[in-house]
Amino acid sequence: QVQLVESGGGLVQAGGSLRLSCVASGRTFSNMGWFRQAPGKEREFVASISMKGLNTDYADSVKGRFTISRDDAKIMVYLQMNSLLPEDTAVYYCGATGDWDWYNIRSARAYEYWGQGTQVTVSS
Repeated sequence: QVQLVESGGGLVQAGGSLRLSCVASGRTFSNMGWFRQAPGKEREFVASISMKGLNTDYADSVKGRFTISRDDAKIMVYLQMNSLLPEDTAVYYCGATGDWDWYNIRSARAYEYWGQGTQVTVSS
């Protein structure tokens, strides 16, 4: 059975940092990513990474502040978030897929599996 479990969320002041982790079990994945959903808004793409980290992609809103990485041996993906802003407040979800296609990686539909989410709150 495939499971994704996120951790590392919390409350932080603007300008601070957090590191999110997502551990997967049940199989390996070609592409993994992070999405977020704020209250009253749709789930939006944050970052994605292909196996071995050969490809990465970031939303413009987080580029230069967030870094995605993965450990394929542990089947884990991380999101290092620096210079956090109040608008980064959301529930962050880890997604994963066995599909090798990269062109549609910013769409939530490209991911077959999801974690339960971890709350990130940034105070001003």
